[in-house]
Amino acid sequence: MKAIKTALLVSAFLMTGGFAPDWSITVAETDAGHLIGNPDAETRVAEYVSYTCSHCAQFARDGDPALKILYVHTGKVSVEVRHMLRDPIDLTAAMLTHCGDPQKFPLNHAAIMLSQDKWMQVARQATPEQMRRWSDPDRAAARRAIAGDLDFYQLMEGRGYRITDLDRCLADTAKESELVQASRADTVRLQLQGTPSFTINDRLLEGVHGWPPLKKALDTHLTTKAGDSP
Repeated sequence: MKAIKTALLVSAFLMTGGFAPDWSITVAETDAGHLIGNPDAETRVAEYVSYTCSHCAQFARDGDPALKILYVHTGKVSVEVRHMLRDPIDLTAAMLTHCGDPQKFPLNHAAIMLSQDKWMQVARQATPEQMRRWSDPDRAAARRAIAGDLDFYQLMEGRGYRITDLDRCLADTAKESELVQASRADTVRLQLQGTPSFTINDRLLEGVHGWPPLKKALDTHLTTKAGDSP
């Protein structure tokens, strides 16, 4: 009898929506980025990041997880990740994070950001020969050289990719153009001065370049919005 009552309670709980959906696992491609969370959320945070930016890696460690846990999973806030491309390494990393199913992007992004200390050390010590290969006029060949020298291939193989799939993504000239043009347009439109930068509902947060000030701005926005509700 006790088991039957328990089953009925669980069934009622589920039927009444006791388990709300976790929006933090919902991912969709945008024009040149990825949207994580409820696509109909009334509050959208956009982060503009560079893979070669140490402050962006720090935000990936402490900001991205907190955003998802505290805000995105509820469905009230969504987060879009967009790219500010500063150099060929940035572009190579961005093209690899976009490789394959959009659902893979968040962990691709985290894998490259969270290993930045390791591969940036190699980049800083690049030999003249490496720099020559990274500047190959054949841009796909240059990206393959970067991916090999910085161990991006090994990193992405650990994410379940094959080298042939990664090479196909690195040779995707349409994706290259899309990312480069969007980065330039975002920089001009928003007058972005550094990374990471953030917007809330397309309004640039001046002077906000990390998690604590972003959290403060987001909380203020949500509190004000709640106060304006009828």
